[in-house]
Amino acid sequence: MPISLLSSPTPAAATAAVTSLRSLFSPRRFLHNRVDISNRFSFACALPDVSSQGSLVSMRAMAGAASGSTPTGTKQALISLSDKRDLALIANGLKELGYTIVSTGGTASALEKAGVPVTKVEQITNFPEMLDGRVKTLHPSIHGGILSKRDQNHHMKALNAHGIGTFDVVVVNLYPFYDKVTSSDSVSFEDGIENIDIGGPTMIRAAAKNHRDVLVVVDHNNYPDLLKFLKGDQSDGGRFRKELAWKAFQHVAAYDAAVSEWLWKQTSEEGDRFPPSFTIPLSLNSTLRYGENLHQKAAFYVDKSLSLVNAGGIATAIQHHGKEMSYNNYLDADAAWNCLSEFDGPTCVIVKHTNPCGVALRENILEAYRLAVKADPVSAFGGIVAFNATIDELRFFL
Repeated sequence: MPISLLSSPTPAAATAAVTSLRSLFSPRRFLHNRVDISNRFSFACALPDVSSQGSLVSMRAMAGAASGSTPTGTKQALISLSDKRDLALIANGLKELGYTIVSTGGTASALEKAGVPVTKVEQITNFPEMLDGRVKTLHPSIHGGILSKRDQNHHMKALNAHGIGTFDVVVVNLYPFYDKVTSSDSVSFEDGIENIDIGGPTMIRAAAKNHRDVLVVVDHNNYPDLLKFLKGDQSDGGRFRKELAWKAFQHVAAYDAAVSEWLWKQTSEEGDRFPPSFTIPLSLNSTLRYGENLHQKAAFYVDKSLSLVNAGGIATAIQHHGKEMSYNNYLDADAAWNCLSEFDGPTCVIVKHTNPCGVALRENILEAYRLAVKADPVSAFGGIVAFNATIDELRFFL
């Protein structure tokens, strides 16, 4: 079931978690396949002969002289987006604040079409995009500008020595791997592999690590917040920067979880469905009125695992009327769904405190409801009633 619930006695600590993994794991016995590796392999590679410190220094100097990076001191923003929603908004906003926009491939083309001045990454690196786009931003002129600590003199001297400029803002989102592998169209293994982003996560992680000096944004919903922050006095003790950094690492973690899950399915043998470890990506659906008890806090999280796409369940249910559901309401509703899923014919299930107190299957769904209530009318009061058929009228039968 795609449902996860957290409840804690205090706002700061979670003490209970409910996660149903029924559709992810099979009750079949785990099959352990032993693989013996009897051969050992060794590899050798030839390197250029750099026998002296002087040669090494001269090579570095040549690299610095060839760089097209903007000198340190210029405000730069790096933008590389697969999801280009509100691209013009963020780019024009940064331009008005005096930032030079540096961008990659398709994003640079979109900015040019929108009339936004842009410097292409290859103008910074003096190195063309290569390997069918696999290598664009993996270059010291990019990552040096992101990772340098501005209050460390030796960092800034190193940048100046190689003509590398700093980046103050990094706006990046990733190849749509999740959407690609969960689409209704068949996706080949090779196509899935090519939709695994490499440069994007690297830039995001670098900027998030150095968030004290670099603002990193992975969600277009944060564009207005970023521009407002840059226009203000920024005297919040670094909180906004930390929030963006947290969101960036979470974004990459969820992305990697999807890639890991997909690859496991590609490599695991038939029936071998239990990975040695796995990460469950959870997304906050809502904050609930209270937890299992009135003094507790609770939230409702949705499991975004690939295996649960289009799986249905309580997490995808629509509430048509009534007051906001509580932790216990969701817990009972999940139990009702699980029980109801065992039946094919018209069935009614009534659950109280996670236990079915009435279950009935009949050709007539109204008759099934009447019998389910009759099984335990006392417990049915205030319980969760679930049907696997369309309902247009309800009556309470004793």
